[in-house]
Amino acid sequence: MKHNGVEFDNYFKNYPDANGYFGKYGGSYISPELQTAMNEISAAYQTICKSAKFISELRRIRKDFQGRPTPISHLDRLSAHIGTGVQLYVKREDLNHTGAHKLNHCMGEALLAKYMGKKKVIAETGAGQHGVALATAAAYFGLECDIYMGSVDIKKQAPNVARMKILGARVVEVKDGLATLKEAVDAAFAAYCKEYKDAIYCIGSVVGPHPFPMMVRDFQSVVGIEAREQFLDMTGELPDAVVACVGGGSNAMGMFAGFLNDPVDIYGIEPLGRGPKLGDHAASLNFGEPGVMHGFSTIMLKDENGEPAPVYSVASGLDYPASGPEHCFLHDCGRVKYDVVDDNETIDAFFALSRLEGIIPAIESAHAVAYGMKLAKTMGKGSVLINLSGRGDKDMDYIIEKYGIR
Repeated sequence: MKHNGVEFDNYFKNYPDANGYFGKYGGSYISPELQTAMNEISAAYQTICKSAKFISELRRIRKDFQGRPTPISHLDRLSAHIGTGVQLYVKREDLNHTGAHKLNHCMGEALLAKYMGKKKVIAETGAGQHGVALATAAAYFGLECDIYMGSVDIKKQAPNVARMKILGARVVEVKDGLATLKEAVDAAFAAYCKEYKDAIYCIGSVVGPHPFPMMVRDFQSVVGIEAREQFLDMTGELPDAVVACVGGGSNAMGMFAGFLNDPVDIYGIEPLGRGPKLGDHAASLNFGEPGVMHGFSTIMLKDENGEPAPVYSVASGLDYPASGPEHCFLHDCGRVKYDVVDDNETIDAFFALSRLEGIIPAIESAHAVAYGMKLAKTMGKGSVLINLSGRGDKDMDYIIEKYGIR
């Protein structure tokens, strides 16, 4: 399959290239000293990802500890509620241990850290799911764990903060700037620069300098590989459309990886938040421009000085002013359509899925559910597979406080 000159038959062998680029996006824009550490990580990963022992151990962990494969659920009542005949399905990453897709790459990164002889893992978190997942992985492998989190997100995501602390992680509050995800990444990077000899920075999405966009995608691809096989087994055919929410984009790249070479429409959904005005959303692929931040070339939202702009989303895990380099590449070549839903559509979908199907989604995932519902209303027939990237336990107090019970 070829799309606008990009060949998808051998896509994963060709992208990224040896320097970590997906087309013009990606690469590594960091200090020479930190580049040495990244080269060490890259070399170790390239070695163990070909190791039967490593692959066998990761598969065992996924089956016996994480509870994979996660199932696909047919949303029969929500489909009937929409009433067009289009059938909605969800890939249940909310049933992955710790309640989201994040553990898929955290167990891989922590296993890599053990292989490299590191004593500590360092990470940022927004919604807290990556922090919980990495704290879980650190406890499993006996590693120290520092999690950097913005003050705003600490308040919004109190249940996940408590979980991280119970698991033994040190939660470091970040008060700079808007005190959300971007600032947490800044602080985690700064800490890693001082501790890279004894620690590994476990980036929480398909962002950052090479090799992290590639590594996280590879670890997350289990989602799309499982989903494709399961959907064929359930229905005898592929879905007509696949939908996932996009902040940095790890859950989406994991899901999309299973379908890039298939005749399936793929949609990545960004948060429009309060509206299209700069500062009211975090839809970088829809409103941004090329730039460099956090060590990689990307499409980002910029302020008047060309710096990362303030962003907003009702979902703490999506309020990042850029997207992963692979998403930028897939956006430019047109293989994936990137669209938006706003806060109101998202919260409506949150309650619809909860009331009609008994599944309380993460607010991040509710963006994808909202778009899947909108998409189904425009289709005369067919099926839509949505990646339900996480569960909403972490969001319930915030939802009730801000929106009440609908």
